[in-house]
Amino acid sequence: MERFILIRSALLGMFVVMLFSSCRNTDKSVTTQEIVDKAIQVAGGDLYEQSEFSFSFRDVEYVLERKAGKKVMKRIKQTDSGLLSDIRTGNDFSRTLEGNTIRVSDSMANVYSNSINSVHYFAYLPYGLNDAAVNKEWIGEKKIGDKVYHKIKVTFDQQGGGEDFEDVYLYWIDKETFTPDYLAYEFHVDGGGLRFREAYNQRYVNGIRFVDYRNYKPKEDADIMELDDLFLEDRLELLSDIKLQDVRVSRDNYN
Repeated sequence: MERFILIRSALLGMFVVMLFSSCRNTDKSVTTQEIVDKAIQVAGGDLYEQSEFSFSFRDVEYVLERKAGKKVMKRIKQTDSGLLSDIRTGNDFSRTLEGNTIRVSDSMANVYSNSINSVHYFAYLPYGLNDAAVNKEWIGEKKIGDKVYHKIKVTFDQQGGGEDFEDVYLYWIDKETFTPDYLAYEFHVDGGGLRFREAYNQRYVNGIRFVDYRNYKPKEDADIMELDDLFLEDRLELLSDIKLQDVRVSRDNYN
């Protein structure tokens, strides 16, 4: 009888622990969503869907317009032959030179389209982190400098996650201001690699937050989860400065 009571007590204890863990994980999931929601709200919230954008990046103009419910992303640059425009409408790609359509192979169209999408994606962060294919996980808290951050891991479903659905991202979101001041990502194209970005020059243009980035890579083999420690230990190499210039945000078409 005594042995039965001990076994029952042990099983009851295990059940309580499992129940507590389940509740804790659920709460963590809800908290993660709330953190991301707050970060998007602080950065501009509903204004993203009401706006059109243009900016220059490395002497190339990027434009996001909205037509018939679809996002139209453009990359426009002046060449020796004239004005070259790469246009991504939904998942479709087209290229024009001085307004005349140029035929592009499917493989190169895919490369150009992904390149356009990548520049636009980074420009509007954290907007996009609530897309249907995005999976978010709260990793913990991290102190960087004199601030404490929520460390959020982001992965993507294959369905709807794009060509780079296997990439992994980390975001460090300030616990007080809910701004994503740092991000890192693990990519697999062109041999793969790791990048760590430090946001600076925060400014708001017509109600929407934009930043520039210092772009780093590890000086040695590393895991994406330790990039924040490597940054604090000055063990990252500065690769480039990512600056958005001539940023314009318009809502004239939506008023």
